[in-house]
Amino acid sequence: MATLRDIKRRITGVSNTQQITKAMKMVAAAKLRRAQDNIINAKPYSRKISEVLSNLLAMEKSIDNPLLEERLPKNVAIIIVTSDSGLCGAFNMTIIRTVEDMIKNEFEEQYKNNSLSLYCVGKKGTEYFSRRNHNILDKKIDIMKKLQFSDASEILDNLTAKFLNKELDKVVVVFNEFKSVMQQKLSVQQLLPIVPRIEDIAESSGTSSEFIYEPDKLSIINALIPKFLNSQLWRILLDSYAAELGARMTAMDLATENAGELISSLKVQYNKERQASITTEILEIVSGAEALKKG
Repeated sequence: MATLRDIKRRITGVSNTQQITKAMKMVAAAKLRRAQDNIINAKPYSRKISEVLSNLLAMEKSIDNPLLEERLPKNVAIIIVTSDSGLCGAFNMTIIRTVEDMIKNEFEEQYKNNSLSLYCVGKKGTEYFSRRNHNILDKKIDIMKKLQFSDASEILDNLTAKFLNKELDKVVVVFNEFKSVMQQKLSVQQLLPIVPRIEDIAESSGTSSEFIYEPDKLSIINALIPKFLNSQLWRILLDSYAAELGARMTAMDLATENAGELISSLKVQYNKERQASITTEILEIVSGAEALKKG
């Protein structure tokens, strides 16, 4: 049975942990506001360029651009976007399990032929798949805290060059999309080759006849494709970072609440043990007094 000193020491320890989780929640909340602002600023451009390009690709059937070339996916790369630190609930494991399922099912043949590569963004994903001897094409660690547009461009330049050289036939990205503080949506998107999005075509089809394209549609498509890829990967990185902060904020909030409940439970236990100790001491005093009277 735990002594009063043990219980009191445990209450102190849990209280200290509660202060840490509360502070981490506040830090995540402050960072999340800035991350949301970045998403709000980036999404209109990303959405519009996606609509325009998807609509142009739907109208033009004969386009000679290697980034649109559909090939048999003999060599595949998966971009895995995880966090650099933990304490964010199931944020990382959701992505890792999804990638493992893709390796076992969708890309089983490529994995057996050693033609499946992983591009890891984030320390957690890098450590997990490195320990399991997967083919790590490249990695990016500690870029989320000071995320720059050049980070997305560097990743994309590397993969685009390999796609153009036919070292890769398909590139997909797995990440958590930010929906709200309480909700992150797992998303799997194909980055290369570029595939027009049906929803973007539907949104822009109603206004397509209003535009006159100069110099011509093909030139515009070829000019838009690199900008489109950069904007998409940039938005994905911003989404992932905001989702990570939201997950951490939620996890630390739950940890703070659980610590409070545990402290309350320990205080009840402490009071019971203290009352039992006082009662025992009183009984010993009374018994001793009675024994003296009889003596």
